[in-house]
Amino acid sequence: MTDTGHDAPTGTGTDTGGASGDDTSTAYERGRRQDADGTAMPHRLVGGWDRHDAISTTSWQEPPEHLVASMGRDVVVDMGWGRVLFGQTFRSASAIVAQLRGEAEARRAICIYARDPHVLVARAPQELFVDPSYTYRFWLHHAMPRRDPLRGVMVRALATRDDADAVNRTYVRCGMVPAPADVLWANQQARHITYLVAEDARTGELIGTVAGIDHALAFGDPEGGSSLWTLAVDPASQVPGVGEALVRALVERFHTRGRAYLDLSVMHDNRPAIALYEKLGFERVPVFAVKRKNAINERLFVGEHEGLDDLNPYARIIADEALRRGVTVEVLDARAGEMRLSHGGRSIVTRESLSELTTAVAMSRCDDKRHTRRILARAGLPVAMGRDASFDRSDHEFLAEVGEAVVKPARGEQGMGITVGVTSDDELDRALALARSYCPEVLIEERVPGDDLRVVVIDHAVVAAAIRRPADVVGTGRHTVRDLVEAQSRRRSAATGGESTIPLDDETARTVDAAGRSLDDVLAEGERLAVRRTANLHTGGTIHDVTAELHPELAAAAVAASRAIGIPVTGLDMIVPRVDGPAGVFIEANERPGLANHEPQPTAERFVDLLFPTTRALPWGWRPEVPGEASHRP
Repeated sequence: MTDTGHDAPTGTGTDTGGASGDDTSTAYERGRRQDADGTAMPHRLVGGWDRHDAISTTSWQEPPEHLVASMGRDVVVDMGWGRVLFGQTFRSASAIVAQLRGEAEARRAICIYARDPHVLVARAPQELFVDPSYTYRFWLHHAMPRRDPLRGVMVRALATRDDADAVNRTYVRCGMVPAPADVLWANQQARHITYLVAEDARTGELIGTVAGIDHALAFGDPEGGSSLWTLAVDPASQVPGVGEALVRALVERFHTRGRAYLDLSVMHDNRPAIALYEKLGFERVPVFAVKRKNAINERLFVGEHEGLDDLNPYARIIADEALRRGVTVEVLDARAGEMRLSHGGRSIVTRESLSELTTAVAMSRCDDKRHTRRILARAGLPVAMGRDASFDRSDHEFLAEVGEAVVKPARGEQGMGITVGVTSDDELDRALALARSYCPEVLIEERVPGDDLRVVVIDHAVVAAAIRRPADVVGTGRHTVRDLVEAQSRRRSAATGGESTIPLDDETARTVDAAGRSLDDVLAEGERLAVRRTANLHTGGTIHDVTAELHPELAAAAVAASRAIGIPVTGLDMIVPRVDGPAGVFIEANERPGLANHEPQPTAERFVDLLFPTTRALPWGWRPEVPGEASHRP
């Protein structure tokens, strides 16, 4: 799940006001009443002012001057991805407009709790708009229902600069705008901002993050409020409940500090996030946010371009990058991911990452895996030992020679018809029949041990590299393998726009059976079980960025392969014993690699650079480094 509620803007503003020192004795805390039993009543404010008349939820009323006087003036908090303007601290609408107009290129800002937001927008109707989000509030004097700790996940504070980079990677994977890592790290040292991260105890990888602002420390808020920003969970995470665990942890942090409430903003159509918040006890409040119109949030104030919502993630990432640069996008066939991109009198038709710049010859070389093998072998590049299936005894003799084989259709994609780990004659016959049902020509290759590596090459330069892992499930002690597969498949589908699911087919049953299990077995809590042998993303596999670790010789080999095929954009699949080593064999080349799978690497940026080099955009506040990037170019 990803949820910012605010189009995840970026920015470099400064925190210009508020109490951020040790004085936590705000007007809220000094003035709160007590019930007859001595219980604090944080919903009652100074002077008996009821919570329903609070500054934060009654933008149409003039607040009492003594409450306003207790707050900081014109407070702006820099979150890295953008600036949060606390509207209740501004004495005039013109001051807010000036701050929003000061938004630098590729930097974004949002004003929340502004008095009379409609009047604010009327001051600059061509520049400002009311964000179409809902604001939800959790009253912290309510007890949140207890839940057992999430097994295998540790929620902790952001602790290192590496953590800041990992947070940014999660932002980008969730389609959010990243922040300068230095800003995140500096914010973590400030008392008014809290960053929490969720760490997978098994792998040590960061799989989720949430940020919160303490209003009392930020600007002496008389209401004693707080707010949640940038909740993000890595779409590749296979652990359910990470988002909920992060929200609960942040609630506990601010409850311990004695804060009155926790607010958050969520896009009106983010149904999964809304369902979570309502389950936890959040309730809607009449709070609105105002933004300045810009390329990132254009869809929020002009609506979607026709057909844009119907694009799959692999086409949508390209469309979004093109629109961000002022390139016109015309959706020709949303189902096929086909678009016409136009700029400066030039038009190029694309189908996801396949464009008119890829020749029919290059495409045909990738389409036939046998042809790909021959081209790469002639270029002196390593390929897996293999043969064209003859459907006679010689196929069995080849299997006996290599010991374990992979059988695949010569033509095809998305892992259809592929059988991995064939070791017996009976398995070989079944695998040949399956592959033949997809394509009359079948390829048999030696199964090479190692990791499944995808290298994306654009304009003959390495842009991204990632290890792909087969789908697996984690036991709960209560659910069958079948139930776990179905649940994991639903999560993968939600995270990828329906592009990745785990089929409950013969291959899944065979994989489970090979592990000595059945689909009806109940796995122990925390037990992991692989349910597919191929790492194909369309069948539930996950992808893990390793660009920074890619060995220079593997990068050079990938560039050489792209030149041998003569293709400007390709995804090269290799089996490697280790990513940081020089050895590996090529198994296939893809003419239409899924660029969205490789975030946070700038795959869409480099693709649009290739199509329209004069439109090179300003980078986000953060992007991952690609060691030796220059050396990947010849």
